Amino acid sequence: MNQMNSPLIRVGVFYDGNYFLKISDYYYFQHERKARISLEGLHEYIRHQVAEEEDVDVRLAQITDAHFFRGRLSATEARDKDRLFHDRLLDDILMNMGVQTHYMALKTRDGRLQEKGIDVWLSLEALELALHKTLDVVVLIAGDSDYVPLIRKLNTVGTRVMLLNWDFKYEDFKGETRVTRASQQLLEQVTYPIAMHDVIDRGLETQDRVVEALFVNQAEPAAFAPSTVSAPKLVRPTGPTAAGPVGTMGMSTIKNLKNGFGFVVMPPNNLFFSYADLTEGDFNDLREGDWVEFTVGRNHRDEDCARNVRKVPAPQLNDIEDEYEPVPMHTASAEL
Repeated sequence: MNQMNSPLIRVGVFYDGNYFLKISDYYYFQHERKARISLEGLHEYIRHQVAEEEDVDVRLAQITDAHFFRGRLSATEARDKDRLFHDRLLDDILMNMGVQTHYMALKTRDGRLQEKGIDVWLSLEALELALHKTLDVVVLIAGDSDYVPLIRKLNTVGTRVMLLNWDFKYEDFKGETRVTRASQQLLEQVTYPIAMHDVIDRGLETQDRVVEALFVNQAEPAAFAPSTVSAPKLVRPTGPTAAGPVGTMGMSTIKNLKNGFGFVVMPPNNLFFSYADLTEGDFNDLREGDWVEFTVGRNHRDEDCARNVRKVPAPQLNDIEDEYEPVPMHTASAEL
């Protein structure tokens, strides 16, 4: 029975945003499921899990607060409309799920953008809401040991803590080993530690309905899919560099793909792109050698990259001026 003498179990969900997005990327690019985590499905799973742990009917386990914390580039630092679009896309998804967003500006240190203070902000909000809204269970989606003081404090006020944690390892597109693992201190302090990697693998094997719903249904059209761009008439490049100025539209083949990243053939320096630069279709459906259309953009290092990438049919020889290996380009600036 909770503090308000009500059978309702009040649940607060708190996301470490970068941690959650890393998890979603893993299932989309690395795991055999090849799909993103569904926020709606995750909240439904949380309600079922809380109901089971608290021994109540699932209808009595209700998420009354949900908060998402993340460091973010400023509009000036983001530079291009594509990056800003993806930030807005995330906001739309969170807003439609009733998740309150909390963003903190990324700081540059030693030449690298770093996220500082998010864990403190999340901890303060979680503790305040647990006290003033009498949350019975706080669900933490995080893995950093910096949250140990929060958990200890929540334990002292009688709020149970459920930790959704993942344990996996893979190689990124650079061949570097990436490991995600929750702090052992976190696991020892929480009331309900949930090893989600095991839950998901077992649930997918047994076709558990609640676990299956944790993933976005790839057969359904994306709710916030960007509009497509019509292909221009292609001509050979005439500029002094292969890529041309920002906004130049081009067409070429994919050189290689790995872990959500790839390169478009553009001698002398191939153009980098990621899954976030795809304007339609599924990144996992792309293959090396596929033809794609793109616009030239600039990344945060002020280097050429490919934006607004979409798969297109291979061009016929009469669609370009000459039969030659270099990439055909459209040199007029395009609206992004």
